[in-house]
Formats: sequence, structure tokens, C-alpha cells
Amino acid sequence: MDAPEPDNSWTRFRTRFVLFTGKGGVGKTTTAAALAVALCDEGRRVLIVSTDPASNLSGVFTTQVGNTPMPVPGIPGLDAMDIDPQAAADSYRARVLEPLRDTMPAADIDAVAEQLAGQCTVEVAAFDEFSGLLAAPEITAVYDHIIFDTAPTGHTLRLLELPAAWSNFIETNPDGASCLGPLSALGTKRSLYQDTVAALGDPTRTTVVLVARPERSALAEADRAGSELAGLGVTNQRLIINGLLTGPRPGDPVAEAFSRQQHDAIKGLPATLAALPVDTIALVPYDLTGIASLRSLTGSGPAPAEPIVSEATPIPVQELEALIAELAEAGPGVVMVMGKGGVGKTTVATALAHGLAAAGCPTHLASTDPAGRLDETPGSNLTTSWIDPRAETQRYIDAKLARAANLDDDARALLEEDLRSPCTEELAVFVAFSNLLRRGRREHVVIDTAPTGHTLLLLDQTGAYHHDIMRASAGVEGRVSTPLMRLQDPAFTRVLIVTLAQSTPIQEAAELQLDLRRAGIEPAGWIINASLAASGTTDPVLLRRAALEHDHIRRIHDELAARLWIIPWQPV
Repeated sequence: MDAPEPDNSWTRFRTRFVLFTGKGGVGKTTTAAALAVALCDEGRRVLIVSTDPASNLSGVFTTQVGNTPMPVPGIPGLDAMDIDPQAAADSYRARVLEPLRDTMPAADIDAVAEQLAGQCTVEVAAFDEFSGLLAAPEITAVYDHIIFDTAPTGHTLRLLELPAAWSNFIETNPDGASCLGPLSALGTKRSLYQDTVAALGDPTRTTVVLVARPERSALAEADRAGSELAGLGVTNQRLIINGLLTGPRPGDPVAEAFSRQQHDAIKGLPATLAALPVDTIALVPYDLTGIASLRSLTGSGPAPAEPIVSEATPIPVQELEALIAELAEAGPGVVMVMGKGGVGKTTVATALAHGLAAAGCPTHLASTDPAGRLDETPGSNLTTSWIDPRAETQRYIDAKLARAANLDDDARALLEEDLRSPCTEELAVFVAFSNLLRRGRREHVVIDTAPTGHTLLLLDQTGAYHHDIMRASAGVEGRVSTPLMRLQDPAFTRVLIVTLAQSTPIQEAAELQLDLRRAGIEPAGWIINASLAASGTTDPVLLRRAALEHDHIRRIHDELAARLWIIPWQPV
């Protein structure tokens, strides 16, 4: 299909609940925030909520947003809040453990607390908060609209699949326990969770907005999300294509290729997406932070002042080829490519792997992203793999049951009950990730990771395993090696943080770097991907976008990155 001309019809939602979802970095937060401002300008009462562990509502509204609804200055009728998954998990644990303290021995309470330490607790606690906003009348009655700025697609789908997964587990294990502790703690919320799913599936109450850039990968992700949401009964969907370059400068090869690539992606729109109401938003030459820029995006206010385009002081930044040569010379090991969704991690990881293979190095390219698959086939010196959560879970279960062949019937039944827990998936993915790290002893392993939040959860599991092993091996002679130790060894693992030269990806990259350092992992450097400042464009809109990059590149070089490489924008 041809791209519709950008207009403001996407601000005319009238359902009580509106969920924005899509691949990371496509503009979910800015479009959700702009809609919230537009509705409030019409006199409506609105709550905007982020369920993204890496929320940027504070940055978009240029005010601090906390974990309870609070007014947004300058917008009468608008409240904003972040659902903090870790804080929600802490609260959930306290609610489970407190009633047990007077009825159970300390050792048993410690065992329950250990069960509650897993990532499933974080996911269910986040859904608990989400449900409290979506299905609790005492909350919804206060607002005309509640807008959800959700986490990247894979995380959001996992969140919405949880009620069915846990309902099945409760039905088959009514008196059991899980990684969430006693199941009675979950069962009491069962009706609330069911009401939440019912609200999501009611087209008179809920609209789901699939947000995508006019890029093939982002549109493919939106198509996958739409299909899976429809499978969950959430069918009232529409599509926003954000960041369309209109009127590229004739004769500018960068602008013409940029626009052509966008329009080709839209022409190839999957049939399921093309059948939805489709809106487009033009690419704007300014940062989308602050209320004035949000009003400008919806056409209800003037555009902010444009940046002054001037000659920037050259920054000594190496290109990717220099990094590939360095990695090839260093020999086997692991390269982890990390960053916010939508910054081009897969593109960078693929370029590194192909470069190493071309240099004659045996190389394995892998992805840990549950929402994506590498579109690669093996070649000379190159193999590929993808950690498929479902396949890894089944492999993990089969291996556990095979090793338990000699158990009696009662012991085997207990094991099978334990393996039916949805928490089994996170253990299975961790095992597969550990196997990837071991491959780095004999070949170059390049890992294209999931968006930041999901990857940090995987590293959390790695750290928990490390501490368990170290406790168990206390006093044992000889060196114990864990996956975390391999990640902390800069001679074995090089962590490369990929970002765009834009405020939000840089903010998340800086936070990721702090999280890695707290885990004892020091990033080897940063890669700025798809830089318009390095592209040589002369198009007025792209040139102004490029001007916005200069200060960002300088900050990364001077303050954030141990080393810095840059990749110009180029067609893919």
C-alpha cells in the first residue's frame, strides 16, 4: 500500500483504555504522550502509565514521574505514573511473606523467599499493578482515559499471556507452590486478572495502537504483535507509522535512499496490518521532549525552534572496520551487542560477525531476543542460532526428565509438576545462554541481545546462579568458573553498547552501562549507529536532525564511552 499523508486523525481515540505497543525505539512514548496531551486539551481527564522497565515519561514531559499518579505541570487534567517492576515485586513479596511469619519456621520462610527471588515474581507483580489500573473501578472511574505506554513488544506479550499461563498452572496444582510462593497468593487475584483480559478484549473499552517506524523490521514486529494479540482476543487494533520523511531533497542520495527505503517498507506492508486503520506521522526536525513539541506533533501548536546548523568540531571516532580488525587479532571470545530496542543491534551484530568470518575467523552469530530471529544462513566460517524460548524450554524439560528416568512414580510426578511452572522458561533460556558463552572458548561468538530490559533480566539470572554456585563451592579447592565470571573477564567478553545519537537511546544506554558496572561488567565501548551527522546529507529535515546529533556525539565521546565507533546512516 502507499503511505497515507500525515494528519492528526490518530489523536481521535475515544475508548477508555489505549495501549501503545511495538518494537523498541519506534516512538511509543512520544505518541502516547502526545495523545494524552491532545485529549487533555479537549478537557478530558487522562492518566498515562508506563509499563516499560526503561520508561522515559520523565524525559518526554521534562518532569519527574513516579510510581503513583501525579499531575504533569502545564497540562490540566493529566496525571502520569511509571510502574516500577522491581518495586512492584518487592511489594508482592512482602504481601506473600508477611502472613507466613507467625505460622511457619524461619527456615521455611527463607525457602519461600528464595522461590520469590525469580524473574517470574517481577513479571506477575508488574501485571498485578497493570490489572489494578485496568480492571479496578475505583481507579478507572477517576479518568476518562487511561493510556498505557508499554514495554517493547516481546515483554508486553509475555505480560498479557501471564494470566492464562498461571491460571492453567493453578488449576493443575491447586495446593502447590511455585516461584511465586504459595499459589493461594496468586489465586486470590485470579478474578482480577480475568477481568483485565476481558477489558483488553472489549473493543468498546480498549484500543491497541501498534507503533512502527517505516522500516521492514519494525513493521514485521508490529505484524507479529498484532497477530499474537488477536490470538489473545485483543482485536481492536490500529497502526501508526511514525517518522515518515516527506518531500526529500532531489539530488541528495542519502535523502532519496532514506525516503525510498521507507516507502518500499510501507508498500510491502503485511496484509493483516494493511487491513487496520493506518495513520502516519511525519519525521520532525526537533527533539520530542517537552509539552510544546508534543503539541506540535499533533498539529495543535507551533514547531519548536529549529537547531542552528553549524560546522561541528570534528571528533576522532573510529569506524566499525577498525573494531573488526581488533577483534580478529584478539582471537576467540564473546562479543555481546547490547542496547535499547530499535537502535540497530541486529544490524551491528551481523556486520561484526560477517566481518570476522571474512577475516578467516570461525564465528558464531546468535540472538537471545525472544521477539526476533536472525535472518541469516550459515556461510564460510559463519554459523548462526537463535534462542527460541519455547524450544529451549522443551529441551530443558526433556533433559530433566531423561536424567530422572530412575525416579519412582511419586518423585517423578513432583518433578513434572515443578517443570510445568512458567518459571521453567527463564531457567531454560539461561542454560542456552551459558552454552553460548562456552562456545567462546574455541571461536568468536557474537551475541545479538534482546532489548535492554530483557537482557538485564537474563544477566540477573546469571548473577543469581553465580552466587548459588559460590555458596555451594565454599571451601572447595580449585577454581570455580561461572557464566558471570566469563562476562566479567574483559579478555574473554567484550560488551558493546549500541545507541543512536538521540537523547532517549543515550539515556537508556547510560543507565545500561551503570547496571553492567554494578554487576562487575565493564563495557568495552559504544557504537553510534545510523548517524545522519556522518552521512553527508544535505536534505533540510535530515540536516537538522543531523545537527541535533553533534552534542550527543560529543557527550558520548567525552563523558560516557571508554571507546567510541560510529556507523553512518546507510540503506539496508
